[in-house]
Amino acid sequence: MIMKHWGLVILVIFLIHENGMIPKASAEDGFISTKGVHLMLNGSPYYANGFNAYWLMYMASDTSQRNKVSSAFQEAVNHGLSVARTWAFSDGGYSPLQSSPGSYNEQMFQGLDFVISEARKQGIKVILSLVNNYENLGGKKQYVDWARGQGQHLTSDDDFFTNPVVKGFYKNHIKTVLTRKNSITGVAYKDDPTIMAWELMNEPRCTSDPSGKTIQAWITEMSSYLKSIDNNHLLEVGLEGFYGESEPQKQQSNPNFQIGTDFIANNQIPGIDFATVHSYPDQWLTGESDESQLTFLNNWLSNHIEDAQNILQKPLLFTEFGKSLKDPGFDTNQRDALFNSVYSAIYSSARGGGAAAGGMFWQLLTEGMDSFGDGYEVVLSESPSTASLITEQSQRLTKIRKMYARLKNIEKWKKAREARVNKGGYKGN
Repeated sequence: MIMKHWGLVILVIFLIHENGMIPKASAEDGFISTKGVHLMLNGSPYYANGFNAYWLMYMASDTSQRNKVSSAFQEAVNHGLSVARTWAFSDGGYSPLQSSPGSYNEQMFQGLDFVISEARKQGIKVILSLVNNYENLGGKKQYVDWARGQGQHLTSDDDFFTNPVVKGFYKNHIKTVLTRKNSITGVAYKDDPTIMAWELMNEPRCTSDPSGKTIQAWITEMSSYLKSIDNNHLLEVGLEGFYGESEPQKQQSNPNFQIGTDFIANNQIPGIDFATVHSYPDQWLTGESDESQLTFLNNWLSNHIEDAQNILQKPLLFTEFGKSLKDPGFDTNQRDALFNSVYSAIYSSARGGGAAAGGMFWQLLTEGMDSFGDGYEVVLSESPSTASLITEQSQRLTKIRKMYARLKNIEKWKKAREARVNKGGYKGN
């Protein structure tokens, strides 16, 4: 009886799935990998429309506020967003994850556990950043201060990148986070495909060595160390995208400052799986007109996509971009024009099989979170025109993913058919 109707059961399951009644999470369970200039998931190129929400762990550490995390993820999914970038650090100071080197606050860690388990439920992948360049939530300054407290004679926050004691503190943080067993799911972070990638540092800068050699050595060492613990996950640096001495002719594309990183050389390090770029023309070109800021942005986008494609031959994610409502004369149309420029460049590259794999705006808030606003926040329910652009981009990238998935299935079918023909067991069309 069961065998007789098995084909019908399969058909019903297929129809239910096509109508969206079966959760998609099972199809998204694999680790994201890379193949050439593509991110890959379950054998097909993967494109990510995403968002930043640095506050997720902090908010989830208070069980009475976890609904904000759930709401943000639900709103994100409703707009087709599939990747969240957030902090896996909070060093010293108020409500730290790491109160002193190697001492961790279990309540904060359980907040991060909740973020990952909730992302998993909603089918969202997460990128977790491991330390800050800036003083916010501790960052490299806190690590250097900790080392000073242990008798190290350090003269600059940039000693973060070279001092053996500081590097030891940071490596210990990498190991602690990667080997953490989620208190909700029971899965170690390093084994959890919900995590798309690790980020070594949010916007690393080393102005004391504009040659870029200090950061190059640090990335080489830390990427190798991280991969020795976890080879399942992708790794990226957290770079903003400034060009350095390895390609001097490209430095004219930079805004007029040097910060000791090198987009080309830093991303050519073998342990780095994909490149990242941030885009803040309103911060980098203050005082210039909206038109000139947009001109800069469009060049910035096309140069990096071209270099990821032709020189790095690795995927590229625009992991931060935005426009502040605190800018003089701000109106929503200006922000929408910036979002549209970023999204169009990504889509144009992706549609042609290029290196751009997605973008993540800074930053998503949900209603009632005004105190977390920094001028760049987007509350989807209060920003209909921006929300509409975000949804449209999600749909366009999803279509490309589906196209590749269909091609893969056609190829599988052709191979299976050829195998049957070669065995002499199939003579049909």
